[in-house]
Amino acid sequence: MNPFKSSLYWRLLLWFCAVNLLVLVLGGFLTRRFIEYTTAVEIDWSALAQSADQAYEQGGQPALADWVAQQRREGVLVEATLFENGQPLLPIRLPPSVHDSLPDMLAADRSLVLKPWRSQFMYLAVEPVAGADGQQRQLVVISRSHTRLRPQTREQILFGVQLALSLLFIGVVGWWVARSVAKPVQALREAARRMAAGELSARVGHPGGATRDELAQLAGDFDAMAERIEALVTHDRRVLQDLSHELRSPLARLQLILDLAQRSDDPAAAEHYFRQAEQEIERLDRMTGDMLALSRMEGGLPGMERERLDFAELARDVLQRAMLEADARHIRLHWSPAGAPVEVVGSPVLLERALGNLVSNAVKYSPEGGSVELAVHAAAGQAECIVRDHGPGVPEAELDSLFRPFFRGSNAARAEGHGLGLAIAQRVARAHGGEILARNGAGGGLEVRLRLPLAAG
Repeated sequence: MNPFKSSLYWRLLLWFCAVNLLVLVLGGFLTRRFIEYTTAVEIDWSALAQSADQAYEQGGQPALADWVAQQRREGVLVEATLFENGQPLLPIRLPPSVHDSLPDMLAADRSLVLKPWRSQFMYLAVEPVAGADGQQRQLVVISRSHTRLRPQTREQILFGVQLALSLLFIGVVGWWVARSVAKPVQALREAARRMAAGELSARVGHPGGATRDELAQLAGDFDAMAERIEALVTHDRRVLQDLSHELRSPLARLQLILDLAQRSDDPAAAEHYFRQAEQEIERLDRMTGDMLALSRMEGGLPGMERERLDFAELARDVLQRAMLEADARHIRLHWSPAGAPVEVVGSPVLLERALGNLVSNAVKYSPEGGSVELAVHAAAGQAECIVRDHGPGVPEAELDSLFRPFFRGSNAARAEGHGLGLAIAQRVARAHGGEILARNGAGGGLEVRLRLPLAAG
């Protein structure tokens, strides 16, 4: 997986950049305020002027320049010089606004401490001093706040504040990120542990809230997997229970028949019992095959490839194969051709089984000498197969349960079966995106409609 396409990666990257930017801006802001207000120390401008004048008297301009350099290193001032008779003894860089008003400040011949720059923490100080030689001079200083902090100290304070802020914000954001990652992981772990313990209904839900990152998608995939596993296991358990229940009676009859055949002294009677045993074995084989087909379809595992086929031709073939069973009971089969191919996409084997169950069910419940009608046509983007018999029909209260596995209604005594044919037909229809409906026909009998989507194009 490409990490640059991961929403989790970009979320962590953006948070990391945001924290660093916040530390940089806030750290510089707080450090400046800390230096200017918390560590401020008032400067004795008179003593500072005396020191500058003394250096000048002892060594002239070179000594005054050394004194200014020393004060800069100690963080006392930015620019400084002595003025004598309105002229600077050393060059000094002054903003134009200060340079224009400086003569008036010097003429006042008094101590001044001003802050002419609103956006900066810079001060302008003018301090008169009388030299030992009797000459009047003025010390003019541009100072970065009233503080005596060395530049190295300033750097150390700035580094310390930024380090503390970095640790604080990284700790807070790291805790939040770890919590946002650990919460869905813990939920996944808990759901997996519950499933391993046999609680198949365990789900992760939405531990990440509204976020849809990779962890939330993983939680959704886990829930889908868990739901699928629960459905398959529940279905398999139900199939095993139903199969064990339905096989109990045929096995009991088979055991009784074989016991009677074993005790019979008459070969003809024993042969009769053996024929009955063969019939029971055939019924067991059909029931087991139907159960396996139903289980495969309910589990969503038809196990067969789909192809484009003519639904009308398939239905006609099924009807022809039912002729033998219908002729044995003198039942007429009527086929209404579609007139044109009705093409669908599906499994021929499964669709043939579903149509065969519908036709066989109609033949079984038709009266002796009756008729079964089968028609296929296309309408409204669907292929529809209609199977109609003229038997007793189904009570209205039982129509909703007609496609339930092993359901046998009040008319079940009229024909043999174990209640799986219509259930299998319904599962085949659903597996192909279709539906199956049943209703009592006008004048009696049952009408079953199997609908499938028509093939595209």
